[in-house]
Amino acid sequence: MIAKLRSASFLAVLLWALAYSPWPAQAAGVEAISAPSADITLSFVIAGRLEEVLVKEGDAVKKGQPLAYLDDETERIQAQQLKVQAEDTTRIMAAEAELAQTRVDLKKLELAQTKGAVSEWEIEHVRLSVRLAELSLRAAILEHEQYRRRYAQALSQLERMHLVAPIAGHVEKIVVKPGEAAKMHGPVIQLVEIDPLWIDVPVPLTLAKQLALEQEVLVTFPGDEKVELPNGRVIRISSVADAASDTLLVRIEVANPLRRPAGERVDVKFPQGKNDSDFAEYSKN
Repeated sequence: MIAKLRSASFLAVLLWALAYSPWPAQAAGVEAISAPSADITLSFVIAGRLEEVLVKEGDAVKKGQPLAYLDDETERIQAQQLKVQAEDTTRIMAAEAELAQTRVDLKKLELAQTKGAVSEWEIEHVRLSVRLAELSLRAAILEHEQYRRRYAQALSQLERMHLVAPIAGHVEKIVVKPGEAAKMHGPVIQLVEIDPLWIDVPVPLTLAKQLALEQEVLVTFPGDEKVELPNGRVIRISSVADAASDTLLVRIEVANPLRRPAGERVDVKFPQGKNDSDFAEYSKN
């Protein structure tokens, strides 16, 4: 009799817990593996000797932060020379002065011609000098523009010899050490971002069809089995199903302020149905 009462009491408690659980009892769980939201392997687009690495493995880096650079002494010297030439406008000013002087001379001769003091041949000679001065000015301007472009090209070459962080993240691995040769497009530094984490889940088609972007989901990490609040959201639903397994790939984004390592096996629970009444009630709570 006592045993029956205990069984009845346990069943009542279990039913009460299922009825008032904040996560809907019919939520479906799928096992998956967490991954970084960004995993980038950086490389140089030209080959060279790695001069210095400015970070170490495990360092947090900001977007745009310098990470490493090749030996660029020769390129820096060349860039400095081109900078001087690109900023020098002496030839342009000299050509402008010469053109202004020949135009003044032409006006004087044209005035003198009205008085019969000079011949037409002398006028044509000075007009030719004006034309030559105009061409000299154009050549000086063109030469200056070429120096400017060559200087810009030299700066671009220097930039290609420097690695900067394209994202904020952490240095996961340094492949090439200072003094070693870095190959063109060869791996040099690996950057990862694990806050947030991404989780690609192969979801059965019957469930995937009920999901929507930005829908909340529950991601349970190892050791966090007591978590009952939704901590993730659907950010991508694949357009192509896997016919072999009848699944559709769904990407979940979950905040990771505690910086748990990527690669853990996690359990992802989806409320069944975009308009699930239990989930709607849960959301209000």
